Amino acid sequence: MKAFAKKIWLDGKLLPWQKANVHVLTHALHYGSAVFEGIRFYSTNKGPAIFRLDDHINRLFYSASVLDMKITFTKSEIKKAIINTVKVNNLKEGYIRPLVFYGAKSLGLYPKNLPVQVTIIAIPFPKLFAKSTIKVKTSSFIRLHPHSTIASAKISGHYVNSILASMEAKKAGYDEALMYDFKGNIAEGSGENFFLVKNNVIKTASLEDILPGITRQSLIKVAIELGYEVDEAELDKHDIATCDEAFFSGTAAEITPIAKIDDVIINKAKIGDITQQLQEKFYDIVHGNDNKYKDWLTYVK
Repeated sequence: MKAFAKKIWLDGKLLPWQKANVHVLTHALHYGSAVFEGIRFYSTNKGPAIFRLDDHINRLFYSASVLDMKITFTKSEIKKAIINTVKVNNLKEGYIRPLVFYGAKSLGLYPKNLPVQVTIIAIPFPKLFAKSTIKVKTSSFIRLHPHSTIASAKISGHYVNSILASMEAKKAGYDEALMYDFKGNIAEGSGENFFLVKNNVIKTASLEDILPGITRQSLIKVAIELGYEVDEAELDKHDIATCDEAFFSGTAAEITPIAKIDDVIINKAKIGDITQQLQEKFYDIVHGNDNKYKDWLTYVK
């Protein structure tokens, strides 16, 4: 396998890419019993800066607690390990994947007495979508029912649902999927939160059965401070048909404008003014050009 970076952090050690391996009996491989974060870091005039690192670490530990995982490292140790992994790989921009997972001992669903392992990967990462706007297909797969799991935790097993939706959309010639919930309301993309704009009001799904994205929360805060009204409420197909703008948000997607959902062309397939304003503001923040949000950045020194 081609190495995307020199070193991977695994259970407290920085290992060469080719030697960062786990056993085939790893519980997470069989049952999806892992939790993870996606974190970006960006080039700035002060060096690489990791976006909202503490918030991501807090959510990682919360997700682990949902699966009763006892992480043997403290939050400060994980934070230091993430910074060191970026530093040792000499990366200016990229993507960080901390992963906590049940390891190998025996088969069976109940992970009693299984080891909890932790790995941290830092790799170069291009834009998720190469185009300035994307086409989105409504998925035939609904988002997981909120009573069937804990949607606020970032659990690896959840993403089989996302994989199915993503494959379906791409096979149909679209860039991404939009998923609805069990009530027929818009939930989120396969790996992104969803926003639309109508009459200068920014709208997004409530947190009942979606992941509370850190980029989502950041954009809501920024939008309110820019003077916009943000409405977290139920959204449906009618809202798509009548919206002025739409976009996805997420660590990988950043702010991705949506030009088309199914047969609905949005804003003449162009980036909307509010979407563009938020996108530009977001890039200013993550590249260290907005001191108001400097606390959201952790510099790699």
